[in-house]
Amino acid sequence: MKQLSRADLSDMSKQAASVARLRSHRTFHEELTDPVQRLAIAMEPGTYIRPHRHPQTWELLTPLKGRFVVLQFNDEGEVTHRTLLGEDILLQEMPAFTWHAVLSLDEGGVIFEVKHGPYQALTEDDCMHWAPQEGGEGTADVMAWYAKAQPGDRYSR
Repeated sequence: MKQLSRADLSDMSKQAASVARLRSHRTFHEELTDPVQRLAIAMEPGTYIRPHRHPQTWELLTPLKGRFVVLQFNDEGEVTHRTLLGEDILLQEMPAFTWHAVLSLDEGGVIFEVKHGPYQALTEDDCMHWAPQEGGEGTADVMAWYAKAQPGDRYSR
């Protein structure tokens, strides 16, 4: 049996806060080849999630603690949907090929993700080209834009 306690969430958040990427995770699947990938991800404010898509799978997100902005985009990078997970909305599932990004709003935030396996690393073709790579210059500006972006908006430098 696998469980995740409030103490586990706290420990994950402490670990996330102590690393440069500001994220830590705990998997519930055994192998990267498992047909269903399940993981809890501690995401501190300031962690950068580049807009990306998963061509092979839908993705389900639900907050375990904290609030998260989930932005969805069309192929041109225009915001099509903005969801605030963790208040009224508690679960969101996006179809395969949906461009999206996530912004953690609260310290100690942990989100749970479920998607089809096996794990497939993102390719450059599955990341929005207008957005900097993780660790690249300009990520803070993009995250500041995520915080206020609304449907119909496009990021401009």
